[in-house]
Amino acid sequence: MYRLLKFFLFRIDPESAHHITMWWFMLVLRIPGGKALFRALFQVHHPSLERTVAGMKFSNPVGLAAGFDKNGLYLHAMAALGFSHIEVGTITPVAQAGNPKPRLFRLIHSRALINRMGFNNDGVEVLAERLEKKRPPGLIVGANIGKNKTTPNEDAAYDYLICFERLYHLVDYFTINVSSPNTPGLRALQDKEPLTELLTALQTNNPDDKPVFLKIAPDLTLEQLDEIVDIIMETNLTGVIATNTTITRSGLSESKEMIDSMGAGGLSGAPLLNMAVSVVKHLKEKSNNRFVVIGVGGIEDYTGAKKHLDAGADLIQAYSGLIYTGPGLVKSILKRLKTKD
Repeated sequence: MYRLLKFFLFRIDPESAHHITMWWFMLVLRIPGGKALFRALFQVHHPSLERTVAGMKFSNPVGLAAGFDKNGLYLHAMAALGFSHIEVGTITPVAQAGNPKPRLFRLIHSRALINRMGFNNDGVEVLAERLEKKRPPGLIVGANIGKNKTTPNEDAAYDYLICFERLYHLVDYFTINVSSPNTPGLRALQDKEPLTELLTALQTNNPDDKPVFLKIAPDLTLEQLDEIVDIIMETNLTGVIATNTTITRSGLSESKEMIDSMGAGGLSGAPLLNMAVSVVKHLKEKSNNRFVVIGVGGIEDYTGAKKHLDAGADLIQAYSGLIYTGPGLVKSILKRLKTKD
């Protein structure tokens, strides 16, 4: 069924297709029996799938990566699809429109996306109001936070602190996003000195030791990854989300002319799998498994999920794989994981 739906959706620009799809999902959930239908079609529950990570109890290891539900609009819909946790955002202190459209592109033959969304979001106050409402039982919600585009890097910590403090009692964990390629200068915050200062400031304002993760780029060198390990240990962060999108364009099936016509942005999807898995593996080995690593990148089936888990990922997250595989993605992964456990 999704193959037919995808045939029509892929003839619409990706951003519009996203909003249309989610409108229909939300509509079905409001219909009497809609939630029961989703549970029957898309959910898998089994004790062997449950995970306790950083003191949080997850019904299964598969979560929804940041970027899909930027503004906390789809918690019930995505929980109905079987995700154990949803990471909202990236959210910034003040609402911003993001980059000009078009800013999201499909590479269908490569099963990938290129985006330069630019942290478009409704702002932290609007998100906070939504998170104060009833959420699906058992769902873990994380907040991916960033800085506004107009905020200079030397003042970035203030933006992160505003989001951190406003959402502190509304989410289960935080992710610090310094790795998006679509906010000018943001990735410079991954350098050791500014990153250590930023994370130290957040941890100083973390009285309950709420789990805090750092989301990193897949394009870091081994030396930079080793620095990340040192920083995580020094600041006593919970762990790392590996990885964000990549700025590389290697190994794609589309022509160079087509790819170039899409312009700048971060690449996600199937081509990112091996790159992300190698980062997960390196972090786990270099740290001697002393912090949590959540694997993200290229997960569109059980095989991709298993690669991340075998590399040492404690949990995994998907986004682009959902676009290409469809709403049955989580179930297809969990059914295989359950039989292996």
